[in-house]
Amino acid sequence: LTFRSETMSLSLDADEGKESEYVKLISQEGHEFICSKKVALASGTIRRMLTGPGKWKENSGPIPTIRFETISASILEKVVQYFYYKQQFDNTKGPLDKFDIEVPQIIPLLVAANFLDT
Repeated sequence: LTFRSETMSLSLDADEGKESEYVKLISQEGHEFICSKKVALASGTIRRMLTGPGKWKENSGPIPTIRFETISASILEKVVQYFYYKQQFDNTKGPLDKFDIEVPQIIPLLVAANFLDT
């Protein structure tokens, strides 16, 4: 999978024999979110799928791909934002920047966070 624009080119294919640095997360509606594998490992569920023992189908192919049949695109987008927020502010002392969550998102985010072990 390759993304090209006039100003940038991002190749998501793993080199032969080398693990991909990215993971593709797909919402129940089919929206795809590509994020750093390192930040996605903030989720215990994703970590177990990608690094645990056994042959998970999510690990096959050039980029690990995980489909979430019960997580909507808006909630999965917020989860990915949180992964990056967590990476940025992990081990930070003092007050953190605010992580905004809309009121209607609270319950679906809690359910997703529970499932994702985040």
